[in-house]
Amino acid sequence: MRVHVVSDVHGNTEALARAGEGADALIVLGDLLDFVDYHQHDQGILGTLFGPEKVATFARLRREGTREESIAFSKSLWSSLDDPAAAVEEAVREQYSAMFAAMTAPTYAIAGNVDSPDLWPEFAGDDVRLVEGEVVEIGGLRFGFAGGVVLPAGATIRRSNPVWRPFLRTQEEFDEAVGKLTDIDVLCTHQPPALPELTYDVVARRHELGSSALRGLVYAEQPRWSLFGHVHQPLSARLRVGRTECRNVGHFKVTERPHVLRW
Repeated sequence: MRVHVVSDVHGNTEALARAGEGADALIVLGDLLDFVDYHQHDQGILGTLFGPEKVATFARLRREGTREESIAFSKSLWSSLDDPAAAVEEAVREQYSAMFAAMTAPTYAIAGNVDSPDLWPEFAGDDVRLVEGEVVEIGGLRFGFAGGVVLPAGATIRRSNPVWRPFLRTQEEFDEAVGKLTDIDVLCTHQPPALPELTYDVVARRHELGSSALRGLVYAEQPRWSLFGHVHQPLSARLRVGRTECRNVGHFKVTERPHVLRW
């Protein structure tokens, strides 16, 4: 068997269309949407809605400004639209229409935090299987899937009138989903296990949030592989934990190379 695995596609439809070439199956670990493109400011949903100059200012404030300055500028952008939520949803649907059409059969997919999984059933045809919370047999191995990212401690999900809501899950909800992934050979998630080598981003110079439930599952189940994305420039892309090879499959938008599993 040969299986290709990608994560953090962020709008790179052309590369996604090639990702399954030569593979028996393609696994997509989320973050299909390109919401803010920090390198090509005319791209992404913000670039489509507001243009490259506004996105360049937004990116600069995220790097150099205060939190208050970033929030104030964001509010000024959204207030310039008559119906910001509708405009974002239209842009999301446009990206999903192209990306789901690019996935080669058979594809197994879960959402990342930069995704709107509620919309996925509209775009996933017969060749794309949505496997959130499932254990699926592929080529004789059992693959367990859990998408999204856990909310940081003390944070809450904004329920009223959000322009767009990322796929963030409460600790209890995520841990419950992970607890159902038993007797697996391959663990497939968007978020990494909470191990410092895997969660530290060397460019952003901060730790992204990892999951303690995923770390516990790796120690307890010892699957052959633990595969994930989310951290774009990790301190370590791979780490051996007992019998398990933990592997960040890469920032696919940039690398355009799938991670290859063979057995």
